[in-house]
Amino acid sequence: MRRHQKRGPTVTRPEKLLLLILMEQFRPIVELPKAQLEQLIPVFKPDTLLRWHRELVKHKWTFKHESKRVGRPPIEPQVVQLVLQLARENRWGDDRITGELKKLGYRISHETVRQILRRHSIPLVPQQQSTSTWRTFVNHYKDTLLACDFFTVETIRLQTVYVFFFIEVGTRRVHLAGFTAHPTQAWVSQQARQIVWNLQTQQTTFTHVIRDNDGKYGAVFDAVFASEGIETVHTPLRAPRANAYAERWVRSVREECLDRLIILNTAHLKYVLHEYEGFFNTARPHQGIGQKIPDPPPQDSTSGTVKRRDLLGGVLHDYYRAA
Repeated sequence: MRRHQKRGPTVTRPEKLLLLILMEQFRPIVELPKAQLEQLIPVFKPDTLLRWHRELVKHKWTFKHESKRVGRPPIEPQVVQLVLQLARENRWGDDRITGELKKLGYRISHETVRQILRRHSIPLVPQQQSTSTWRTFVNHYKDTLLACDFFTVETIRLQTVYVFFFIEVGTRRVHLAGFTAHPTQAWVSQQARQIVWNLQTQQTTFTHVIRDNDGKYGAVFDAVFASEGIETVHTPLRAPRANAYAERWVRSVREECLDRLIILNTAHLKYVLHEYEGFFNTARPHQGIGQKIPDPPPQDSTSGTVKRRDLLGGVLHDYYRAA
């Protein structure tokens, strides 16, 4: 018959250590040499002792206690929640969120914003940077540069409305010049005169105005600005990047506002764009000017509860500090 042998009792490490101590204490009493005692009580092997020593060394160099934290301080939970709120309520990229946080008094980098969004599985809005072949010219004169352009909007009845606007390159301040379904040279020249009169109330002196070669401008348009000492700069043919600042504003107003609405008529379009113009000039930080606002509010408080102001029925969100 096959014999079944039962394993002896399992001896734990503390028990082995206890047996070793007892063996050392009782050896003088029983008057047996140590070698015989070791044969009677096989406590552990030398390999076991070596393994224990390795574990002790490993434990020594494994710091389970909390060490002093170094590097950047952790982001406050309320800041993380605000970043997530801005990302979920708007279609903004990390740079846009960073600018909004700066306006509210929080100083964190766009890389930190990216890490927060990734950690919460919020996709990043792709950022596209366009370069201009006129970069040297624009950077040198940007504080005294104006740019103008047209864009069209289709109403619910498919009526095409032309929007004429100017943008100050240095500050990104936008001026809506006019709305019409039939832009003529006479109409465009009259809007130019009105803009020149409005700009005279500002402290800034403009030296150049950038426009494309559209036939709606004409010589009278150039003469209006020349009478004020402002030189007209014509962009090259088929070179939209030469007027990149105006083109970029058209993209902003479409993505942030017009693409989310159906325009009923010209009066409705005027109301919508004037609301967006006020938001763009007084509440929206701009990446191209260091996350500044063209016409910032007088108070830049860093305390108080963060509130949200809805514009155009919630199409635009403006965040501010409540007193």
